[in-house]
Amino acid sequence: MDTEKSAIFIIFGGSGDLAHRKLYPSLFRLYKTGLLKDHFAVIGTARRPWSDDYFRGTVITSLEESFDDDKKIMEEFAKHFFYQSHDVNDSEHYIALKNLAAKLDDQFEAGHNRVYYMAIAPRFFGTVAEHLNSEGLKTKDGYNRLVIEKPFGRDLDSACELNGNISKAFPEDDIYRIDHYLGKEMIQDIPNIRANNPKFEAALNNKYVSNIQVTLAESLGVEDRGGYYETAGVLRDMVQNHIMQIIGSIASDDPEAKDAGVIHKNKCDLFASLKNLTPEEVDKNFVRGQYDTDELGDEKAYRQEDKVAEDSQIETFTAGKVEFNSKRWSGVPFYVRSGKRMPNKASRIDIVFNEKVSELGIKPNTVLTLLIERTNDHSILINGIDYKESGQDFIKFPEEPEFTKACEAYESLIIDILSGNRVHFTLWDELRSTWKYIDSIRERWDSQKADFPNYISGTMGPDSAEMLLERDGNSWIWD
Repeated sequence: MDTEKSAIFIIFGGSGDLAHRKLYPSLFRLYKTGLLKDHFAVIGTARRPWSDDYFRGTVITSLEESFDDDKKIMEEFAKHFFYQSHDVNDSEHYIALKNLAAKLDDQFEAGHNRVYYMAIAPRFFGTVAEHLNSEGLKTKDGYNRLVIEKPFGRDLDSACELNGNISKAFPEDDIYRIDHYLGKEMIQDIPNIRANNPKFEAALNNKYVSNIQVTLAESLGVEDRGGYYETAGVLRDMVQNHIMQIIGSIASDDPEAKDAGVIHKNKCDLFASLKNLTPEEVDKNFVRGQYDTDELGDEKAYRQEDKVAEDSQIETFTAGKVEFNSKRWSGVPFYVRSGKRMPNKASRIDIVFNEKVSELGIKPNTVLTLLIERTNDHSILINGIDYKESGQDFIKFPEEPEFTKACEAYESLIIDILSGNRVHFTLWDELRSTWKYIDSIRERWDSQKADFPNYISGTMGPDSAEMLLERDGNSWIWD
């Protein structure tokens, strides 16, 4: 386990759902391990006029929903929490925040380290970053790390504007853009799997790979997020960030690199090689869907959800063929798919090898599956069977310390933030390339009217998703 870390966390949106559902439980886990112990404090900010005691009570309530620990340890943990009512546009509030942070820094001997966590609506990111800089909250003796949740813009233009505002106040090296999929155990282990399995790594190119499939499926509908989804859709919500970052983990060069700069350069080079799409290629290579009710009529159709337009043109499913103009991957289709109200929740990467892979001692047409979410305690499958039982030995799962394996995604990412490890965060250059690509799809779709709804809840999406692969002589591995 790493040594104890010291920092003052300032969480903008400290009364919100993300903070209570993800951040406070993750910080509590780190407290129980000793990574956070005596030298940290958390300042929660929001518009609500709460007291410290009331705020601490809400933190304990959030912990009781996830843990069975004695309440005494929760109360000891909560003593590190403080609250300040805050208006993001009011300079005086930042001065008060600066004074409170300085006081707590002395009280907890936190080393003048600051983590500014934006658990608020993206439209406030630039405003908060500017005030943190102009009102002197950033310390000179410790570090200042700005953590940003998605969505980071809703297209390339808005992302450029947002990044411009933030980068005026914080250098790129101090900006940590959260993509929680990059905190998941399997995604973080992919470089180790590649580096420790020479045959597998040698097979990851267009000579031996027929196609690669990435599926992020959800069984639930939009639930209470209809208002957000109407501005996003699955293309922006899942493909532009999560799926592209997963592809970056499996397809970028040099997995043995440990330096964050090298790793991100390789990922940037990969995304820069994304094959540009004409409107006609969008029509050919990407399909969209919107869920209807189920066969019994028990589930709401998307257009019946709260805060959703009766004639909504927002997609809740998409599938597409992503291609790269790179020496390594030219000619290999990356089929991507994500949707709401699919039969099961699943997050997986299916790598389909061709017949030539036998040159490396791997059986022809082998399918290697990396399960991002473990299924029945399995994490790697070969032709649908646990890799340890498959009879093929070209891949082994690396052994990791138990502490690392126990981490939930947010917990792992917070450890990285405290350690200054930027490997598992998204850089601006990566976002710029993926937004440019996604914009070409979004613009084409916005110029056309879709025939929605076009798939029944609880199914694998519209028929056109199957036809997308069939046209190439392929099929979805998970069906």
